[in-house]
Amino acid sequence: MENKAAVFSEIMKLTERFFLDNEDPVLALKYARFFKEGYDPYGLSEEMIRDHKRMLVEKYSFSPQEAAELGHSFLKTGKYEFGSLAVMLLKKFRPKFNLEVFHTVRAWFDDGVENWAHSDMICSNITPVFLELHIVELDGFADWRYSESKWTRRAVPVTMLYLRKTADPAQLLDFIEPMMQDHEYVVHQGLGWFLKQLWVVHPKEVEEFLHKHRNTAPRLIVQYATEKMHKDKRKRFRRDEKPKTQFKKKPTR
Repeated sequence: MENKAAVFSEIMKLTERFFLDNEDPVLALKYARFFKEGYDPYGLSEEMIRDHKRMLVEKYSFSPQEAAELGHSFLKTGKYEFGSLAVMLLKKFRPKFNLEVFHTVRAWFDDGVENWAHSDMICSNITPVFLELHIVELDGFADWRYSESKWTRRAVPVTMLYLRKTADPAQLLDFIEPMMQDHEYVVHQGLGWFLKQLWVVHPKEVEEFLHKHRNTAPRLIVQYATEKMHKDKRKRFRRDEKPKTQFKKKPTR
């Protein structure tokens, strides 16, 4: 793409105008209750965003990396429809992904993603492709576990859902173990979701892992992870009760 900066600027202005011309405050408020972390929409339907994506693809010639870079600019606006458009656009180039695109998608999470919906859209449609095409192996996500961004960290277990039926469960559990003390709610949700789905395939290994961490892991992780278990089995993963401190009664004078 020649004169990329000018083309990107043109696309940003064109897209913003399209969103403003079609914004719907009623639709914008409809889903607000589902977003505690961040939600700043124009109020467009998914089909309208998809139609705009088709227009961009027909009008401009993108390489996969250019689509990833443009998507990064979309996400950094903080507007919900721009983020959804970023995923829809890059998704078209999945067979042509490469390591450069992988690193740009990491930047999406580090300073672009602001809500669970975009995080999970990317982890369902984009990040597993890097594993599927063997552009990276699981270790390629190792430093994501320590990112300052809670969304980058959440992306690790949610992306790993792709591996739950094919990878060695011991390897997967070892990989998330350093995250079991994470302090962010959305990361707890992601870890619990992953463990719940891995338990369906490998119950013995997951139960041993949860029992090991029952006294130290945030309770939300355990709560999510054990949702599909029988209530009697869930009791096994409660924290041990701390012994009550015994106080000697002071003698009266």
